[in-house]
Amino acid sequence: MKRLLISVLLLTLTVVSYAQLSPEMDAYLREFPQRAAFNVHAYEFHPLKDTPAPKGFKPFYISHYGRHGSRSHSSDQPYALLKGCLEAAAREGIITPSGDSLLACAKQMIQLHDGMDGRLTPRGAREHELLARRMYNRYPQVFRHGEVHAISSDVQRCLVSMAAFTSSLRACKKDLVMTWDCGVKYQRFITSNSGTAIKRKALDVVHGPLTDIPIDTMAIFARYFKDPARGKALVGAKPKSFISAIFTLAQFTEAYDINENRFSFLPWEAVETAYARHALNFYLAHCNSEPFGDERMPRARPLVMEIVRKADEAIAGAPVAADLIFGHDLPFLALCSYFGLEGYGYPRLTAEEAYRNWNGVKLCPFATNLQIVFYKNRKAEVLVKFLANEQETLIPELEAYSGPYYKWVDVKNYIEKRQTCYTMKKEEKSAQPKAPDYANMDPLTLHFGFTSKDVDAGPLRNSHPVRQT
Repeated sequence: MKRLLISVLLLTLTVVSYAQLSPEMDAYLREFPQRAAFNVHAYEFHPLKDTPAPKGFKPFYISHYGRHGSRSHSSDQPYALLKGCLEAAAREGIITPSGDSLLACAKQMIQLHDGMDGRLTPRGAREHELLARRMYNRYPQVFRHGEVHAISSDVQRCLVSMAAFTSSLRACKKDLVMTWDCGVKYQRFITSNSGTAIKRKALDVVHGPLTDIPIDTMAIFARYFKDPARGKALVGAKPKSFISAIFTLAQFTEAYDINENRFSFLPWEAVETAYARHALNFYLAHCNSEPFGDERMPRARPLVMEIVRKADEAIAGAPVAADLIFGHDLPFLALCSYFGLEGYGYPRLTAEEAYRNWNGVKLCPFATNLQIVFYKNRKAEVLVKFLANEQETLIPELEAYSGPYYKWVDVKNYIEKRQTCYTMKKEEKSAQPKAPDYANMDPLTLHFGFTSKDVDAGPLRNSHPVRQT
């Protein structure tokens, strides 16, 4: 009996650990709480470090994929929801001082949003201006000869990011010859995304027992309403949407150069849970994850092969200094994963490992970017170095020529050998369970994993035992 009890306790400890962030991830988020915004966190500009290239090799060409910079939310509905509920509470005399503060922030966000859904903010433009200057100052010799070709997703925030980046480059070298383009031909590979089946299976994991952490919603309502039950009633049919709206407000304040930590409007455990669930979904659906990577990676191949094609043209003597692509976060994650870059494509993580350890905010903030810098010597040998968010990044599964430098021919052979085809049998497809209607799900369910069962009475916890199925 004693031995059985010990085994059960050990199993419980192991299972509980799956629902917690690792101490390293917890410390990383607490160091700068705005990082909990995950993929809508503003770009962090860190010092640049370059390992000296092997003797005789000089940079001559850059291939770049950059996500648009900081933007507004896709709707001002979350801010309007907060404003409406809190103004109603103020009229009834049940709003708390914290409620007054939150109401002021909601009004401010509505004004800043200004009806412009998904708009690149001035901060987003500045991010790309600075990225361009840092690229030029780091590799000025690349731009001495040759043109710069830029293409973009046809989404407004990507086009404006492209304009900001290339204008900044032109300011660094006024005689730089540039071209710009966008359209259906490019859209097909710039915005390559996950298939519906992958998204469904990833969301089934995200909304499963692994992250089913109860949240004390009434304790949160008590922060803003003197009468929490009445406050909940004022919110209406989906009371938990109020909490989701607070999280969204906190996520997007950085985009407007607001440096306050507005995640403080929620208990830290709730913030961290929302971050972890969001990051887990992105990792499973768009990186080289253990469960779904073999199925996701083939969809990134057209973008990878376009980059390879253009690079080979530059190597063969085409008069181009840099090819710049401006797109989105999800194709960026898949692109870096396909190349096997550390953190994206390697190591391959299970869902539990990703939940605990994957540092998605560091790897995929606003303005996230991949720069592949090409070097050659007098013998026409070509090396490449990968810079993920401007930092030297390795391909752990590939032997380097020296330090972070790889032979281009080795990189091409490596990506050709990767598993690039995963086809489900027709009977497997037909056997797929129908996915929940995530599009119409309460936003708080997406953030925090609430089920239909009300958990108002439960305590807010940072961990929980995973239910066995």
